[in-house]
Amino acid sequence: MARIPPAVAAVRLAVRRVLPAGGPVLVACSGGADSLALAAAARFVGSSVGLVTVDHGLQAGSAGRATEVAGWASSAGFDPVIVETVSVAGLPGGPEAAARTARYGALSAAAARTGAAAVLLGHTRDDQAETVLLALARGAGPRGLAGMPARKGIFLRPLLEVARADTRKACAALGLVPWEDPHNSDPAFARSRVRASALPALVEALGPAVVANLARSAELIAADNEELDRLAARALGSAADVRVADLRDLPRAIRRRVLHMWVRQLGAPGSALSHRHVAALDALVTEWHGQGAVHLPGGIKVARAKDVLVRVP
Repeated sequence: MARIPPAVAAVRLAVRRVLPAGGPVLVACSGGADSLALAAAARFVGSSVGLVTVDHGLQAGSAGRATEVAGWASSAGFDPVIVETVSVAGLPGGPEAAARTARYGALSAAAARTGAAAVLLGHTRDDQAETVLLALARGAGPRGLAGMPARKGIFLRPLLEVARADTRKACAALGLVPWEDPHNSDPAFARSRVRASALPALVEALGPAVVANLARSAELIAADNEELDRLAARALGSAADVRVADLRDLPRAIRRRVLHMWVRQLGAPGSALSHRHVAALDALVTEWHGQGAVHLPGGIKVARAKDVLVRVP
């Protein structure tokens, strides 16, 4: 029996570890090396595997590429094979954020229509390391430094411990020709600059283990976040308003998480809540000197009324 190439074995093992036991799954596949290697592994390992590819319409020929990916998937035995066409017009954020919002919306809709138990995403260890570096550059707190979760709702990322180089080797070993997304090398995007310059410079200065170490740091921080969030949720309870006396003596890390959770319950979008917003809320508790309401994303205002934090018109 021919020996399985190590890169192919690594990707298959990563998928096998997380593939749900029951129900069909969908693989999100752009045709790039990471998602192509993931798709091939899921098809080999799983018993009921479909594929969805998303055409964002942002590049010339994108519809044709989506058709090519779908054609390959059909010939490889994926079922169902879905092409989702989305528009990013009018969505908030820059081009990357808008495309991500549209893509996840399309993937969620495809999963709902097909009854998929999970959608597999092809982010690798290198993607995770890049995410941590970008979070550091933004001055992000623990939530940002935790990087991308291995599991969030129906979305699974089996390859977060697999190197990007191994997905390319797996494709080569299987005779698969990946598509090279020009956005991945476009210096207009911060992630592209990190990929092309910042991370290679760190590897040169600190050694190749830096990529795995950054990804491992994200995993460790995510575990700490989970426990801190559990403690904060218990402290918050189900109160519509929060009493200053209940918050004042909490450790700062817990208190600020309580405030973050509370305003999320009020409707503030988590993606837009910044350190500045939470710090201003915290000041209503710890540095009260009669200041006015704190203005939050989503048109929400919070003020202190005597010893209670309340939403105000």
